[in-house]
Amino acid sequence: MKRDRRFSWRWSKKMVWRTVFGIVGLWLAGIVCFAFLPLPFSAVMAERQITAWSQGNFHYVAHSDWVERNEISPWIALAVIAGEDQKFPDHWGFDVDAIKSVLTNSDEATQLRGASTLSQQTAKNVFLWDGRSWIRKGLEAGVTLGIEAIWSKRRILTMYLNIAEWGEGIFGVEAASQHYFHKPASRLTQSEAALLAAVLPNPILFNVAAPSAYVRQRQQWILRQMQQLGGEAFLRRHHLN
Repeated sequence: MKRDRRFSWRWSKKMVWRTVFGIVGLWLAGIVCFAFLPLPFSAVMAERQITAWSQGNFHYVAHSDWVERNEISPWIALAVIAGEDQKFPDHWGFDVDAIKSVLTNSDEATQLRGASTLSQQTAKNVFLWDGRSWIRKGLEAGVTLGIEAIWSKRRILTMYLNIAEWGEGIFGVEAASQHYFHKPASRLTQSEAALLAAVLPNPILFNVAAPSAYVRQRQQWILRQMQQLGGEAFLRRHHLN
């Protein structure tokens, strides 16, 4: 009996490790492949779609249209950096100062986005699921290091802009631009880009089509930050254009 239990324990342990290594292998393969291939859909898009179907909402469609970086207005690239992660060109995936601010509850704006960098948000949206558990955050940290090691900052930014959520079923800047402004993402103005960036902390609560006073205030703040960063020269200097 004891021998059977030891065998069962060893077999179970082996299967767990095989599963872990299999999942890690899939993530690594995905990171390598999507370093140059367009992403057809993200994990969060799949999660949203499955959740909608499970609740009987068959009208919901998670929609995105992949566009390359040169088909995206530089203003929206600058706006999301200004609003979400101004240290993006310089860090290795984590903003230590922002994390400290959240832990000390000293920065309301930082608390709103949870100190997550663009790299962390990209890692979570592409490969993981929504939520705030420590397990998910730990996996997010590992995947973030992976994409920072293999992808360029320009690629991370391109991926983020193509999978960010901008409303119910609206994923990616091209879908958002067409839905809210009826034009391609390449033609977004500074003001429109700042408005899109202003709702990113919570694109379901905040509405691009009917912006609240808070969203308008945040839009103006982002516009000022875009100017202070140096405009398009900032993107060129960091090879993000």
